Amino acid sequence: MTIHTKLCDLLSIEHPVIQGGMAWVATAELAAAVSEGGGLGIIGAGRMPTDVLRKQIRKAKALTDLPVGVNIVLYQHPDRAINDQIVGDLMAVVLEERPDVLTTGAGNPTVYLPALKDAEIKVGPVVSAVALAKRVERAGADFIIVEGLEAGGHVGELTTMVLVPQVVDAVSVPVVAAGGIGDGRGLAAALMLGAEGVQVGTRFMCATETKIHDRVKQRIIKAGDRDTILTGTSTGHPVRVIKNRLSREFEELDAKQQADEIINQGTGKLRLAMEEGDVEMGSLMAGQIAGLVSEITPAAKIIADIVEQAEKLLSGAPNFLETKIPTAAN
Repeated sequence: MTIHTKLCDLLSIEHPVIQGGMAWVATAELAAAVSEGGGLGIIGAGRMPTDVLRKQIRKAKALTDLPVGVNIVLYQHPDRAINDQIVGDLMAVVLEERPDVLTTGAGNPTVYLPALKDAEIKVGPVVSAVALAKRVERAGADFIIVEGLEAGGHVGELTTMVLVPQVVDAVSVPVVAAGGIGDGRGLAAALMLGAEGVQVGTRFMCATETKIHDRVKQRIIKAGDRDTILTGTSTGHPVRVIKNRLSREFEELDAKQQADEIINQGTGKLRLAMEEGDVEMGSLMAGQIAGLVSEITPAAKIIADIVEQAEKLLSGAPNFLETKIPTAAN
Protein backbone atom coordinates (compact mmCIF):
# COMPACT_ATOMS: atom_id res chain seq x y z
CA MET A 1 0.00 0.00 0.00
CA THR A 2 1.24 3.47 -0.90
CA ILE A 3 -0.22 6.57 0.73
CA HIS A 4 -0.78 9.09 -2.06
CA THR A 5 -3.28 11.90 -1.54
CA LYS A 6 -4.51 15.04 -3.25
CA LEU A 7 -1.97 16.97 -1.18
CA CYS A 8 0.86 15.01 -2.81
CA ASP A 9 -0.39 15.99 -6.27
CA LEU A 10 -0.98 19.61 -5.27
CA LEU A 11 2.50 20.13 -3.81
CA SER A 12 4.38 17.66 -6.04
CA ILE A 13 5.65 15.64 -3.07
CA GLU A 14 6.00 11.90 -2.58
CA HIS A 15 4.56 11.61 0.93
CA PRO A 16 1.76 13.65 2.58
CA VAL A 17 4.05 15.00 5.30
CA ILE A 18 4.79 18.71 5.75
CA GLN A 19 7.47 19.87 8.17
CA GLY A 20 6.37 22.65 10.49
CA GLY A 21 7.83 26.10 9.86
CA MET A 22 9.39 26.58 13.29
CA ALA A 23 11.24 29.87 13.82
CA TRP A 24 14.91 29.48 14.82
CA VAL A 25 14.55 25.75 14.08
CA ALA A 26 13.46 25.22 10.48
CA THR A 27 16.49 26.32 8.47
CA ALA A 28 17.36 25.67 4.84
CA GLU A 29 19.30 22.55 5.83
CA LEU A 30 16.32 20.96 7.57
CA ALA A 31 13.86 22.04 4.89
CA ALA A 32 16.00 20.59 2.12
CA ALA A 33 16.51 17.33 4.03
CA VAL A 34 12.75 16.93 4.53
CA SER A 35 12.05 17.61 0.87
CA GLU A 36 14.76 15.15 -0.16
CA GLY A 37 13.06 12.62 2.12
CA GLY A 38 9.83 12.94 0.15
CA GLY A 39 7.95 15.45 2.30
CA LEU A 40 7.68 19.22 2.06
CA GLY A 41 10.39 21.11 3.90
CA ILE A 42 9.57 24.56 5.24
CA ILE A 43 11.90 27.41 6.21
CA GLY A 44 10.64 29.14 9.35
CA ALA A 45 11.03 32.87 8.71
CA GLY A 46 10.15 33.95 12.24
CA ARG A 47 11.55 37.48 12.55
CA MET A 48 14.47 36.87 10.22
CA PRO A 49 16.02 39.96 8.67
CA THR A 50 14.97 40.04 5.03
CA ASP A 51 18.50 39.45 3.74
CA VAL A 52 18.78 36.32 5.90
CA LEU A 53 15.46 34.96 4.62
CA ARG A 54 16.57 35.58 1.05
CA LYS A 55 19.80 33.66 1.66
CA GLN A 56 17.91 30.83 3.33
CA ILE A 57 15.54 30.41 0.40
CA ARG A 58 18.40 30.43 -2.08
CA LYS A 59 20.39 27.97 0.03
CA ALA A 60 17.47 25.55 0.21
CA LYS A 61 17.04 25.74 -3.57
CA ALA A 62 20.75 25.00 -3.98
CA LEU A 63 20.48 21.95 -1.69
CA THR A 64 17.47 20.39 -3.42
CA ASP A 65 15.59 20.59 -6.70
CA LEU A 66 12.44 19.41 -4.95
CA PRO A 67 9.67 21.74 -3.67
CA VAL A 68 10.51 23.83 -0.58
CA GLY A 69 8.32 26.27 1.31
CA VAL A 70 8.52 29.21 3.71
CA ASN A 71 6.45 29.94 6.80
CA ILE A 72 5.64 33.49 7.90
CA VAL A 73 4.10 34.23 11.29
CA LEU A 74 1.57 37.02 10.83
CA TYR A 75 1.65 38.18 14.47
CA GLN A 76 5.09 39.72 14.97
CA HIS A 77 4.47 42.78 17.16
CA PRO A 78 1.57 44.16 19.25
CA ASP A 79 1.79 47.53 17.42
CA ARG A 80 -0.17 47.00 14.21
CA ALA A 81 1.86 49.42 12.10
CA ILE A 82 5.14 47.82 13.14
CA ASN A 83 3.67 44.35 12.66
CA ASP A 84 2.44 45.17 9.15
CA GLN A 85 5.87 46.52 8.22
CA ILE A 86 7.71 43.41 9.45
CA VAL A 87 5.32 40.99 7.76
CA GLY A 88 5.17 43.08 4.58
CA ASP A 89 8.94 43.08 4.24
CA LEU A 90 9.11 39.29 4.65
CA MET A 91 6.29 38.81 2.14
CA ALA A 92 8.17 40.99 -0.36
CA VAL A 93 11.15 38.64 -0.18
CA VAL A 94 8.89 35.62 -0.70
CA LEU A 95 7.31 37.24 -3.74
CA GLU A 96 10.74 38.00 -5.18
CA GLU A 97 12.36 34.62 -4.44
CA ARG A 98 9.26 32.54 -5.17
CA PRO A 99 9.52 29.41 -3.05
CA ASP A 100 7.09 26.71 -4.12
CA VAL A 101 4.85 27.05 -1.07
CA LEU A 102 4.06 29.59 1.65
CA THR A 103 2.42 28.63 4.92
CA THR A 104 1.24 31.26 7.39
CA GLY A 105 0.46 31.19 11.09
CA ALA A 106 -0.91 33.30 13.93
CA GLY A 107 -3.18 35.45 11.83
CA ASN A 108 -5.34 35.98 8.75
CA PRO A 109 -3.34 36.05 5.46
CA THR A 110 -6.16 36.98 3.08
CA VAL A 111 -4.75 40.43 2.27
CA TYR A 112 -1.59 38.81 0.89
CA LEU A 113 -3.23 36.00 -1.08
CA PRO A 114 -3.84 37.82 -4.42
CA ALA A 115 -0.15 38.70 -4.84
CA LEU A 116 0.95 35.21 -3.78
CA LYS A 117 -1.44 33.61 -6.26
CA ASP A 118 -0.16 35.90 -9.02
CA ALA A 119 3.36 34.70 -8.21
CA GLU A 120 2.13 31.07 -8.55
CA ILE A 121 3.07 30.25 -4.97
CA LYS A 122 0.90 27.61 -3.32
CA VAL A 123 -0.53 28.94 -0.04
CA GLY A 124 -1.50 26.93 3.04
CA PRO A 125 -2.63 29.02 6.01
CA VAL A 126 -2.54 27.53 9.49
CA VAL A 127 -5.96 27.91 11.13
CA SER A 128 -7.38 27.04 14.52
CA ALA A 129 -11.09 27.62 13.85
CA VAL A 130 -13.67 26.68 11.23
CA ALA A 131 -14.61 30.30 10.47
CA LEU A 132 -11.06 31.24 9.49
CA ALA A 133 -10.76 28.08 7.39
CA LYS A 134 -13.82 29.13 5.37
CA ARG A 135 -12.51 32.65 5.00
CA VAL A 136 -9.08 31.69 3.69
CA GLU A 137 -10.62 29.19 1.29
CA ARG A 138 -12.83 31.93 -0.18
CA ALA A 139 -9.74 34.14 -0.52
CA GLY A 140 -7.95 31.47 -2.56
CA ALA A 141 -5.94 29.26 -0.21
CA ASP A 142 -4.73 26.11 -1.98
CA PHE A 143 -4.81 23.98 1.17
CA ILE A 144 -5.45 24.55 4.86
CA ILE A 145 -3.38 23.41 7.84
CA VAL A 146 -5.65 22.74 10.79
CA GLU A 147 -3.72 23.01 14.04
CA GLY A 148 -4.91 21.81 17.41
CA LEU A 149 -3.78 23.11 20.78
CA GLU A 150 -1.51 20.09 21.21
CA ALA A 151 1.02 21.79 18.92
CA GLY A 152 4.07 23.72 20.03
CA GLY A 153 4.30 27.48 19.67
CA HIS A 154 1.24 29.66 18.99
CA VAL A 155 -1.99 27.66 19.30
CA GLY A 156 -5.75 28.06 19.40
CA GLU A 157 -8.41 26.62 21.72
CA LEU A 158 -9.53 23.35 20.10
CA THR A 159 -7.87 19.96 19.85
CA THR A 160 -6.74 18.39 16.59
CA MET A 161 -9.18 15.49 16.96
CA VAL A 162 -12.29 17.69 17.13
CA LEU A 163 -11.16 20.49 14.79
CA VAL A 164 -9.90 18.54 11.77
CA PRO A 165 -13.17 16.77 10.83
CA GLN A 166 -15.15 19.98 11.30
CA VAL A 167 -12.89 21.86 8.89
CA VAL A 168 -12.90 18.92 6.47
CA ASP A 169 -16.69 19.15 6.37
CA ALA A 170 -16.61 22.93 5.91
CA VAL A 171 -14.13 23.36 3.03
CA SER A 172 -13.34 21.70 -0.30
CA VAL A 173 -9.55 22.27 -0.50
CA PRO A 174 -7.15 19.69 0.99
CA VAL A 175 -6.86 19.79 4.78
CA VAL A 176 -3.61 19.07 6.62
CA ALA A 177 -3.80 17.98 10.26
CA ALA A 178 -1.30 19.46 12.71
CA GLY A 179 -0.75 19.28 16.44
CA GLY A 180 0.05 16.12 18.39
CA ILE A 181 1.33 14.21 15.36
CA GLY A 182 4.74 12.61 15.42
CA ASP A 183 4.48 9.08 14.06
CA GLY A 184 2.55 6.87 11.65
CA ARG A 185 -0.35 6.47 14.05
CA GLY A 186 -0.90 10.21 13.83
CA LEU A 187 -0.81 10.15 10.02
CA ALA A 188 -3.23 7.21 9.87
CA ALA A 189 -5.59 8.90 12.31
CA ALA A 190 -5.46 12.19 10.37
CA LEU A 191 -6.37 10.42 7.14
CA MET A 192 -9.25 8.69 8.90
CA LEU A 193 -10.49 12.10 10.04
CA GLY A 194 -10.59 13.23 6.41
CA ALA A 195 -7.27 15.10 6.18
CA GLU A 196 -5.06 14.73 3.11
CA GLY A 197 -1.82 14.85 5.08
CA VAL A 198 -0.09 16.00 8.24
CA GLN A 199 2.21 18.74 9.42
CA VAL A 200 4.89 17.56 11.86
CA GLY A 201 6.91 20.01 13.92
CA THR A 202 8.31 18.81 17.24
CA ARG A 203 9.47 15.45 15.87
CA PHE A 204 11.65 17.25 13.31
CA MET A 205 13.27 19.31 16.07
CA CYS A 206 15.24 16.15 16.81
CA ALA A 207 16.24 15.50 13.21
CA THR A 208 19.96 15.12 12.61
CA GLU A 209 19.89 18.07 10.17
CA THR A 210 18.22 20.45 12.63
CA LYS A 211 20.76 23.05 13.78
CA ILE A 212 19.28 23.90 17.19
CA HIS A 213 21.39 23.49 20.32
CA ASP A 214 21.82 19.90 21.45
CA ARG A 215 20.59 20.79 24.95
CA VAL A 216 17.19 21.61 23.44
CA LYS A 217 17.08 18.30 21.59
CA GLN A 218 17.94 16.45 24.78
CA ARG A 219 15.22 18.34 26.68
CA ILE A 220 12.66 17.21 24.11
CA ILE A 221 13.85 13.61 24.28
CA LYS A 222 13.57 13.64 28.07
CA ALA A 223 10.12 15.27 28.06
CA GLY A 224 7.15 13.32 29.39
CA ASP A 225 3.47 13.50 28.61
CA ARG A 226 2.78 16.40 31.01
CA ASP A 227 5.94 18.44 30.45
CA THR A 228 4.48 21.15 28.21
CA ILE A 229 2.34 24.09 29.25
CA LEU A 230 0.46 26.98 27.66
CA THR A 231 1.99 30.37 28.45
CA GLY A 232 0.94 33.89 27.59
CA THR A 233 -2.77 33.19 27.81
CA SER A 234 -3.38 36.72 29.10
CA THR A 235 -1.95 38.15 25.86
CA GLY A 236 -4.58 36.46 23.73
CA HIS A 237 -1.83 34.62 21.84
CA PRO A 238 -1.02 31.53 23.95
CA VAL A 239 2.19 29.63 23.28
CA ARG A 240 2.91 25.99 24.16
CA VAL A 241 6.38 25.34 25.57
CA ILE A 242 8.24 22.75 27.59
CA LYS A 243 8.17 23.71 31.25
CA ASN A 244 11.21 25.54 32.61
CA ARG A 245 12.05 28.55 34.76
CA LEU A 246 10.84 30.99 32.10
CA SER A 247 7.47 29.25 31.78
CA ARG A 248 7.01 29.38 35.54
CA GLU A 249 7.67 33.13 35.53
CA PHE A 250 5.16 33.55 32.70
CA GLU A 251 2.61 31.53 34.69
CA GLU A 252 2.89 34.02 37.51
CA LEU A 253 2.53 36.96 35.12
CA ASP A 254 -0.49 35.34 33.44
CA ALA A 255 -2.12 34.93 36.86
CA LYS A 256 -1.66 38.68 37.40
CA GLN A 257 -2.90 39.49 33.87
CA GLN A 258 0.39 41.25 33.08
CA ALA A 259 0.28 40.68 29.33
CA ASP A 260 2.60 43.56 28.43
CA GLU A 261 5.27 42.23 30.75
CA ILE A 262 5.04 38.80 29.15
CA ILE A 263 5.48 40.30 25.70
CA ASN A 264 8.46 42.36 26.86
CA GLN A 265 10.15 39.48 28.65
CA GLY A 266 9.46 37.06 25.81
CA THR A 267 11.44 39.04 23.24
CA GLY A 268 14.48 37.08 22.11
CA LYS A 269 13.77 34.08 24.32
CA LEU A 270 13.21 31.63 21.47
CA ARG A 271 16.61 32.41 19.98
CA LEU A 272 18.13 32.18 23.47
CA ALA A 273 17.00 28.57 23.69
CA MET A 274 17.45 27.34 20.14
CA GLU A 275 20.77 29.00 19.32
CA GLU A 276 22.44 29.51 22.71
CA GLY A 277 21.04 26.44 24.46
CA ASP A 278 19.62 28.19 27.51
CA VAL A 279 16.97 25.63 28.43
CA GLU A 280 15.87 27.43 31.61
CA MET A 281 15.39 31.05 30.54
CA GLY A 282 14.89 30.36 26.83
CA SER A 283 11.53 29.61 25.23
CA LEU A 284 11.32 25.86 24.56
CA MET A 285 8.47 25.88 22.04
CA ALA A 286 7.44 22.27 21.52
CA GLY A 287 4.24 20.26 21.32
CA GLN A 288 2.72 17.64 23.57
CA ILE A 289 4.02 14.98 21.19
CA ALA A 290 7.47 15.59 22.70
CA GLY A 291 6.66 12.75 25.07
CA LEU A 292 6.91 10.34 22.12
CA VAL A 293 10.24 11.63 20.78
CA SER A 294 13.05 9.37 21.93
CA GLU A 295 15.96 9.73 19.51
CA ILE A 296 17.81 11.95 17.05
CA THR A 297 17.53 10.60 13.51
CA PRO A 298 17.84 11.92 9.94
CA ALA A 299 14.80 13.70 8.55
CA ALA A 300 14.42 11.17 5.75
CA LYS A 301 14.21 8.33 8.26
CA ILE A 302 11.60 10.20 10.30
CA ILE A 303 9.42 10.50 7.21
CA ALA A 304 10.03 6.90 6.15
CA ASP A 305 9.12 5.61 9.62
CA ILE A 306 5.94 7.70 9.74
CA VAL A 307 4.78 6.54 6.32
CA GLU A 308 5.70 2.90 6.85
CA GLN A 309 3.86 2.71 10.16
CA ALA A 310 0.79 4.45 8.72
CA GLU A 311 0.74 2.14 5.70
CA LYS A 312 0.80 -0.94 7.92
CA LEU A 313 -1.99 0.41 10.10
CA LEU A 314 -4.20 1.42 7.20
CA SER A 315 -3.67 -1.77 5.24
CA GLY A 316 -4.72 -3.75 8.29
CA ALA A 317 -7.62 -1.50 9.22
CA PRO A 318 -10.46 -3.70 7.83
CA ASN A 319 -9.27 -6.80 9.71
CA PHE A 320 -8.61 -4.74 12.82
CA LEU A 321 -12.12 -3.27 12.72
CA GLU A 322 -13.70 -6.70 12.27
CA THR A 323 -12.16 -7.77 15.57
CA LYS A 324 -13.19 -4.60 17.41
CA ILE A 325 -16.75 -3.92 16.23
CA PRO A 326 -19.33 -6.30 17.72
CA THR A 327 -21.84 -7.83 15.34
CA ALA A 328 -25.56 -8.16 16.00
CA ALA A 329 -24.98 -11.81 16.87
CA ASN A 330 -22.61 -10.78 19.65
